[in-house]
Amino acid sequence: MSAAPKHGNVAKIPTGIAGFDSIAKGGLPCGRTTLVAGTPGSAKTVFAAQFMAAGIEQYAEPGVFVTCEESADDLRQNLQAFGWDIQSWEDQGYWVFLDASPDNDPEAIEAGSYDLGGLIARIRGAVNRIGAQRLAIDSLGAMFSRFPDSRQVRWDLYRISAQMKKIGVTSIMTAEREAEYGSIARHGVEEFVSDNVVILRNVLEAETRRRTLEVLKFRGTTHQKGEYPFTILPEGGIVAIPLSAMELTQRSSELRISSGNERLDDMCGGGIYRDSIVLVSGATGTGKTLLATEFTSGGLKSGERCLLFAFEESRDQIIRNAHGWNVDYLPAEQRGDLQIRCSYPESEGLEDHLVRIKETIDEFKPHRIALDSLTALERVATPRGFREFVISLTSFIKARETAGLFTASTPSLMGGSSVTEAHISTLTDSIILLRYVEMGGEVQRGLTVLKMRGAGHEKSIRQFTIDHQGMHIGEQFRGVEGILEGHPNRVLGNVGN
Repeated sequence: MSAAPKHGNVAKIPTGIAGFDSIAKGGLPCGRTTLVAGTPGSAKTVFAAQFMAAGIEQYAEPGVFVTCEESADDLRQNLQAFGWDIQSWEDQGYWVFLDASPDNDPEAIEAGSYDLGGLIARIRGAVNRIGAQRLAIDSLGAMFSRFPDSRQVRWDLYRISAQMKKIGVTSIMTAEREAEYGSIARHGVEEFVSDNVVILRNVLEAETRRRTLEVLKFRGTTHQKGEYPFTILPEGGIVAIPLSAMELTQRSSELRISSGNERLDDMCGGGIYRDSIVLVSGATGTGKTLLATEFTSGGLKSGERCLLFAFEESRDQIIRNAHGWNVDYLPAEQRGDLQIRCSYPESEGLEDHLVRIKETIDEFKPHRIALDSLTALERVATPRGFREFVISLTSFIKARETAGLFTASTPSLMGGSSVTEAHISTLTDSIILLRYVEMGGEVQRGLTVLKMRGAGHEKSIRQFTIDHQGMHIGEQFRGVEGILEGHPNRVLGNVGN
């Protein structure tokens, strides 16, 4: 049986939906009804079915699923895609379908002068027969489609809610919305009668769909406020990403590790902290991927496990480029010390990428993580969605006391600020800037450590070159200003450290 933590005077039942119980501060209020409202395709049915499936898989709690629109056969087939063997659970007495669609059972739901007594009696019988603790009704819109007016809907909805409380089950009822923002449900009364309301959204922004959920109300208990991103995975259903439920409780290490470049370690005051996140920002071709390669190679030389996520190059291309800098990834891959994961940003939504990255980190348990590049991922996200992605990923990595290095591209070859850099600069511990510098008709490269939290670092801008041995950091630029802005000018005298 699932635990029932209390928040206020109301016990809660965990839904088992990944991330949602953190947002709901323990789950759904026990023994009460929850309205789950959303537009077509917002995952209402998946939410209701997952509540039932998780109850069976995680807590051995039987449930009754009342379908008012789709047939039971269609639902069995559709939900099988999430790995839920409904037929097996039915055979074991954990899952019961009640088909209450008018086409299949005209006497189950009648409007006008009739009432819902027949359906309530069937639900009561099914609940008692298997000892159900969870109930889902999908959907109220189909159930009330023949009712004459909202007053009739409100009265009968109240009767259903009251009867479900008497039966003693925790219930979910789904309802359709006509728009992502506006009226909560079609009849305009459902949210007032229900004890709790959860809204699912699937908003189209800049040609990108972004799924979010919001707990609008819980009667008598608390919950996290606002919208939270979620995604739907084929092997498990809904996964919510509860950003505000994160806490700044991770420990801070005093241990320094090498960036993979000795001269850069000197500029950073002796290396980077074990649990820090480093952002490397620069124009295309300035050496961002090379620094990620040296960071990874440095970890492998120290006997550390390294994980490399690439969103612009294939595995073979990464291995070839690394070999061109005298780094051989193949032995480390064969030993199991290195994993390279490559995918196009457009292959999935940003939330899907986040879940996959987290799963890979938990499975591989690396000491270092390199991600090349954040700018590529930004292409498939809204500004808010991208920032939430970075917040979630950086907090996840830091909580595991793992070193991370992210790359980001600037829009201008000669300098200027990066949109990505502006979004995440406050979330990273260190920032390394790479810039092209045009001097005397020749294009050179410059590097500076712009920021290091909790440690002193060198403030100068140093020249560097790249060859088959990697990056070589040399002397600082003297007598030059405006490098970071992309407009270097010679000045009289030397520029000090």
